[in-house]
Amino acid sequence: MKKFVSITLLTAATLLHAADTKKFFYDCEKWAEGAPPHEVFVVEGKITVASKDGNKALQIEPGGELVEANALLGDSANGSASIEARVFGSKTGRSFPRFGIGVHGQSGFRLMAFPAKKELQLVKGDEVVKSVPIDWKPDAWLNLKLDVKKAADGKWSISGKAWPADASEQRDATITHDEATLPGQGKCSIWGTPFSGTPILFDDIKIEIE
Repeated sequence: MKKFVSITLLTAATLLHAADTKKFFYDCEKWAEGAPPHEVFVVEGKITVASKDGNKALQIEPGGELVEANALLGDSANGSASIEARVFGSKTGRSFPRFGIGVHGQSGFRLMAFPAKKELQLVKGDEVVKSVPIDWKPDAWLNLKLDVKKAADGKWSISGKAWPADASEQRDATITHDEATLPGQGKCSIWGTPFSGTPILFDDIKIEIE
């Protein structure tokens, strides 16, 4: 059961303007199953709209060549940006999925859950910038949240959180990092590699950009 309260006439992807901030919300319910709509730009991998537990979600499908599937959503940002999503994955034997969310396009920061290493990783390009332990539960929804904000001193603050979808969001970030220069430019993104041979699902994706 979804915990988000819908606003009248709120569509699957709604763009709200508040000052200079753009807000997008994707709950997938109004989308037909199958190929995703134009709001979701699939860069690599097979990503579809599928049903899970009576709700629709974006699904990274296993099978075929194993790639790091990813898709872009929302408008391009070259300043502060954040993305939050619920993610579902499962394991098979000793094989685990790897999944996450990102900002500022293909080369921007990503917050990646890597259950095989029991880590939550902050990744930039191919480099793991920082990692912290994570207690991931298979076959359960996990909330991920990534924020990139400009600090008062002109530097950039990157913070990430991960918490069970059936629990309250914690106040403090799970992982943090500071950068001296602008992190990048581009759209927010979802990522997943189905190493376990089972689908990875994303739902209730919320994006804010400036």
